[in-house]
Amino acid sequence: MSYKSPAGAICELDAGRLPLEPVLVAVFGATGDLTHRKIIPALYNLTRNGLLHPASMVVGIARRPLSEEEFRTQLREACAQHSHTGLDQRVWEEFSARLFYLRGDIDDQSVYVRLAELIARPDSPRNALFYLAVAPDQFGLVARRLATAGLGTAGRDAEDVGPWRRLVVEKPFGTDAHSAHALNHLLHDCFAERDIFRIDHYLGKETVQNLIYFRFANSVFEPLWNRRYVARVEIDVLETGGIGTRGGYYDKAGAARDMLQNHLVQLLCLTAMEPPATLDPESIREEKVKVLRAIPDYALTELAARSVRGQYAGGRAADGRELPDYRAEAKVTPSSQTETYAALRLEVDNWRFAGVPFVLRTGKALDRQTSEIRVHFKRPPETLFAGYCRDKLEPNALVVRIQPEEGMWLSFNSKVPGAAGLKRGDLRFSYRERGSDYFPEAYERLLADAIAGDSTLFIRFDEAEEAWRLIDGLEAAWASEWAPPLVRYVAGASPDEPPLAFAVPAVCEA
Repeated sequence: MSYKSPAGAICELDAGRLPLEPVLVAVFGATGDLTHRKIIPALYNLTRNGLLHPASMVVGIARRPLSEEEFRTQLREACAQHSHTGLDQRVWEEFSARLFYLRGDIDDQSVYVRLAELIARPDSPRNALFYLAVAPDQFGLVARRLATAGLGTAGRDAEDVGPWRRLVVEKPFGTDAHSAHALNHLLHDCFAERDIFRIDHYLGKETVQNLIYFRFANSVFEPLWNRRYVARVEIDVLETGGIGTRGGYYDKAGAARDMLQNHLVQLLCLTAMEPPATLDPESIREEKVKVLRAIPDYALTELAARSVRGQYAGGRAADGRELPDYRAEAKVTPSSQTETYAALRLEVDNWRFAGVPFVLRTGKALDRQTSEIRVHFKRPPETLFAGYCRDKLEPNALVVRIQPEEGMWLSFNSKVPGAAGLKRGDLRFSYRERGSDYFPEAYERLLADAIAGDSTLFIRFDEAEEAWRLIDGLEAAWASEWAPPLVRYVAGASPDEPPLAFAVPAVCEA
């Protein structure tokens, strides 16, 4: 008996999700750039789409002397500028009526006492989400102050049905494995792990989320997703612009700490993970951690040989703008050796992917702006077409485009019409071209999940530490006597050409 799915039928997977509850969202660092560009526009859009309970409240906490009306005016301008849905005056009035400002220094315990009193008021939501949009070195301070005010959850029974308290922590989560472990320990003293949501906004992007659905809901691809058929996997997050005004931070971090450790490693995990036992958050996060544990501890000499590091010199960006030399950027050391481009080749030593190279590349001032995963499949046996065409017969490749033009492209070989020849063709799926689908920004999805208590798209404590293990080894290799030279590349350079080109052993293509 055959089964035919109804046209356009949707299999709902969140039927077990709890209904919307009123929540008080407290944003620490409420006058900062992140709050204005991402957090408040995301909460506004959740309101617009009926995904934030109408009895919820948003409380901004910062030390800037602002009246509540001035605070609301600033955030109205931020929503008008940064909301991808535009500003609807009716929705704004509904949202801003629940928007409040609490002035105070985050090191002042009285601020937390006032916040606790606000949450305890009969007309306030009893559930609370605390968002740390503050400097990374203040994460522990805020968590400790919240716990002292009686707003933490450490030691609280998981079956406790009382009001919930959750903590959202931004990246970077530590600066190395040691600091990440220390921060985890401090947070666990204040909040239960189930209530800590370490955010990486890349995981909120629709195309990234789709990796799990795409792989495990389609029998066309999953049987090929292994070392027998895959030659290599390339993961790119490439930018055309320079560091802009981030010189003070970036010159201490570099491309590896800023991007490899979080965004690219997360994409690697989702690409290489085994099917989880269920769709519950812990099953998925456990499989991601297994991927990281399966990456070997390479020797420093091997890590040096597997990596490229570069730094942009002055030149013309891909959009025609002149970019200054990195060393001439504001707050950058004139003799800086910080990398603005990093590439690293890894292997995942498990049964599925043993011997398959995973090449991670990220950088600034390059020839294109793109984030994508490319799965290159092996060539057919050298009989028939492969034997005749050799290099003219392109291997199949699947491209998962995260941004821009979110979607998936599958390349294949087909006959040239009217001739005995082969050429490449493409099957293309674009989210944006579907038009009718709602396409939320990453922060909308992540905030909605944190409010719902769904940690699937957030990073677990051991996952953060394992990711730092990889980057700590790379940084140690770059600081050693075997360090590869820091390549100076002209702004607008291609990562596919010298001096940034990354060689993958030819044996892996066989």
